[in-house]
Amino acid sequence: MARVALHKQTDINDPVIAEIFAWVTEMEGAVPNHFFVELNFPEYFKAKLGSTQVLWQMGELTLVEIQHIGILVSRANGCAYCTGAFCTILNYGLDTPEAYVEALAEQGVEAVQDQRLQTILGVALKANSDPKAVTDEDIKSLRDLGLTDKGVVQLIHLVSDFGSYNRLNLALDTDYDYRDIWRNATLTAARGPGEGD
Repeated sequence: MARVALHKQTDINDPVIAEIFAWVTEMEGAVPNHFFVELNFPEYFKAKLGSTQVLWQMGELTLVEIQHIGILVSRANGCAYCTGAFCTILNYGLDTPEAYVEALAEQGVEAVQDQRLQTILGVALKANSDPKAVTDEDIKSLRDLGLTDKGVVQLIHLVSDFGSYNRLNLALDTDYDYRDIWRNATLTAARGPGEGD
């Protein structure tokens, strides 16, 4: 049970929040509990989601690539809630086949066939687990894909942004309200093959 109130407001008077809720409903099918947790600090909620929107819409990475980063960073950080959120966006909002998204949540980078995406995810996961371990060669590998400095900076900010959502939902124990298929895939990945079956 969430450690703070879930402000499930049916009558949103703030047009900025109403617009955020409309967008998330389009991408996820409903407004999830995470957003109601965030409403405990509405001023920051609007700023934070505005920042996320810039990262998702005004950089060089595609929205599909961004959701892959979100899934794998959240998976690496053990956040089933956020993994479920970004799996939902990739599957429901971006019309990616369910079987692929489930494999991505379970297997991580091994489920990805696209070389560009493998490279992006490799650098993202390294920046998430040990940012000091990122090398000049890692950055060159991103530039070889066609990313400019803007895209490189976008990628590192995305890792931080996803990590901040992970920390919030883990620390506040946000009530899981996504499909069980995504949570089960994340838990399977956390246990490892054959563990806890």
